[in-house]
Parts: sequence; structure tokens; C-alpha cells
Amino acid sequence: MKKRPNLLYVFLDQWRYQAMGYAKEDEVCTPHMDSFARESLDCTEAVSTFPLCSPHRASLLTGKYPFSVGMWTNCKIGLSEILMLKPQEICIGNVLKDTGYHTGYIGKWHLDASEQNFEKNPVSGAKDWDAYTPPGERRQGFDYWLSYGACDEHLTPHYWADTPKQIRPNCWSPEFETDKALEYMEGKKQQEEPFALFVSYNPPHLPYELVPDKYYEKYKDMPVHFRENVPKEKRTPEMETITRQYFAAVSGVDEQFGRLLDFLKENHMEEDTIVVLSADHGEMLGSHGRMSKNVWYEESIHIPLYIRQKGRLAPAKYKELVASPDHMPTLLGLLDIPVPDTCQGFNHAPGILGQENDAPKDAFLCSYPGMPEMVAAFEKQGLNSKCYGWRGIRTYTHTFVINNGYKPGEKQVKMLYNNEKDPYQQNPIMITELNEELAADYEKRLREYLDMQQDPFLM
Repeated sequence: MKKRPNLLYVFLDQWRYQAMGYAKEDEVCTPHMDSFARESLDCTEAVSTFPLCSPHRASLLTGKYPFSVGMWTNCKIGLSEILMLKPQEICIGNVLKDTGYHTGYIGKWHLDASEQNFEKNPVSGAKDWDAYTPPGERRQGFDYWLSYGACDEHLTPHYWADTPKQIRPNCWSPEFETDKALEYMEGKKQQEEPFALFVSYNPPHLPYELVPDKYYEKYKDMPVHFRENVPKEKRTPEMETITRQYFAAVSGVDEQFGRLLDFLKENHMEEDTIVVLSADHGEMLGSHGRMSKNVWYEESIHIPLYIRQKGRLAPAKYKELVASPDHMPTLLGLLDIPVPDTCQGFNHAPGILGQENDAPKDAFLCSYPGMPEMVAAFEKQGLNSKCYGWRGIRTYTHTFVINNGYKPGEKQVKMLYNNEKDPYQQNPIMITELNEELAADYEKRLREYLDMQQDPFLM
């Protein structure tokens, strides 16, 4: 029997679709990613269902919507409810392991309960939102493990393997993680069993300034051309510096990604390995006056997704909407592995392989109040915070959003964006009783998504 393909899934934290030379939008230098994209299936309409770290990751690994898997915010401290990816969930790591793959995970995890929920000074030294995940069921089927929960000290990172003792490499985190990924693949290249390795780089996630000088040097004197939707008052020298730092981090990760690609080429593994390049969510970088993520704008939800297997997948544009829960069933489909019934996402593999594909014509989007002070404000008034935040629908041409706000008493707002006529989303149509027919189909579809997840959002 022919050996199944290997899988190398590489994803960055807070890397927006626009921040890549190949995308021809942000002025960022990414030669390795660009070359890879030209050789790949480019999923042009990939979106982060819930543009936040833990929710997307939970969705990616389970094939479920974030609320269905109990991940309505990041794994953190300070909430009355302790969030984690529960061991009983069927994850892609479990399925691959059961199918005969050796599985590995390197980098940021952010799916385990933060240890300081349970003790002030855990043996592992984990602080704030961070957590050591010991060997066992909470690793969700991954054999090889070099990871951490949530820590943004990019220049002085730490990791855990199979004991609570921290590993401190004293170098930029993507560089160390790439070293370990190369070691892993070197040890597996002659093995009978295929491997599935997930590499989760934290940069370009903030703090933006924690990037090696050798990458920042390329950008320090570069003129910054802001996107059209960055307000004039946001176009400050400080914002220019942050933009350069963000681009520098992306370029640095590009260099590390290139090392992984070189290894596959030098070892004649390009036809035997499915390589995926993606992100958990985007970065606003000043657009609409905002930073970071967790909002419905394209800079936040639109993510890169490139899939390559030389000799099998021809370079092409795949223009169907691909949401966070779709990654697991699609990858399993490409590996010819049955998709568990627990998956709520859509398997795009038949369409990718040129077969009939009745893909959804829309994608669900969401965000819930998640910071402790937000949740406490709702609880103080006897309200369920999960009824608030915003929910939305993204189609090929439009984005529809209902925003209930993040504080008690905020007025509900409904907005419809025509992304073809208004690509920077600066002129939403405000939906009221006078024009509610414009959003009737979107509201109906949104209700279907909410009902499927038993989401209590107030419409």
C-alpha cells in the first residue's frame, strides 16, 4: 500500500491576508512565501470565523464552530468559567494518529486552561494566560510536543516538552521553532509511517517591537503607505514604526518558512508532503482607527490559506469561502481519511481536486465579550454576556453584521457592507425598519448558524 502524504501545517499568529508580497497590497518583502504561493492552491476567500487566537485554533483542530466547542474567548485567567479545549473533543491530531501518522506540534498552543486559574505559582512557572500541557489526552493526539500556552516574549521565549521544566533557547521564537521542525522532519524522512507536523509561529503577533534588528533594518527607512481606511489622525510616526515592525516580523517568519521549504526540496519530499500556510486571524494595523483583531473588517477576518502538493495539486485560485471549521475536514479529505461526524465544517477537498463541490455560499463570523471586566459587567446586571458581542455573515460580495455591543445597554446596530463597491468597508448601509428587506436573507442565514450552535445571541 502506498504511503499517505505527509502533512506540514504552518500558521502565523495575527498575520493578515494583505501582508504578503504575493497579495500585492501591503509593501512587505516575503520572497519565500511568494514563491510558495505561486506553486500552490490559493484559497482567496479564507476567513477566520472568530478572529481571535484560541477560538480559531479550537475550530481548526476540531472542525467545529468556536461556540460549539466552548471556546467563546481566549483561554485566560479572571473569568468565572475556565476555558480549555476539552480532552473528549475529536481533533485532527487524534484522527491522524489513529490513521497511522506520527503527529507533532511546535509553537503556540493557547488551548489549555491557564495554570494560574488553579494555583498562584505552578511548578512549570507558567504566568498569566500561559500553561504547560503535560503528556496525555490534553495534547489531543499529538505525539511530539514542544509548545507553550500563551506568552508573547518573542525574543526570550520558553517552551515545555514532556516535563514542567521550561526550555529557554535564548533566540527569536520562529528561529528556534524552525530548528526543531527541521530536526523533527530529519528524523522522520526515512520512516515508514507518514508524519503530520503543525508549526505555530507567534509573530507577527504583538508586541510589535520584539523583532530581531536584522529584519527591522530592511524597513527602518521605508516610507509607509497606509491603507485607504486608516484615518488621518492614526497616521502618526508611532504608527509608521509599528507598521514597519509588523512587516519586519512577517519578513523574518518568511525566512524561517523558506528553511522548511528548502528541507523538503533538498530531501525530495515535495511530492510526498502537503504543505499548508495560513494564519489564525489578521491584524487591523490602524484601519478604521483600530489595532489588533476581533472585529468583522477584512483586515481582521481575511487570512492567507495556501495548500501545496507538487505533482498532485496544480497552482490555481480556489474562490470558495473557506471558514475556520473547514480546515480539518478539508485536510482529512485531501489525505483520503474519513471525516468524523463531529465536524461541522465543510470538506472542500472534492472541489480542490476538481470534482463536484456544493460549497457554502457564505461564512459565519462571530465575537463574544471575553475580557473579565466585560463579562463581569453583564453578570452584575443578571445578563448572559454570550448574548452580546457581534455575529455576521460573509459572502463573496458582502459582509452583514449585527452588533449588540460589549457593554450592557448598548444599542443594537445592523450593518451591510458591499465589499465589491466599497473594498475598504468605509460606507456601510445601516439596516433599519425602513430597509430591513435588504438584510432579510442574511438574517435568515445567520439564524440558521446560531441555531446549529445553540448560540444565544440576541437578534
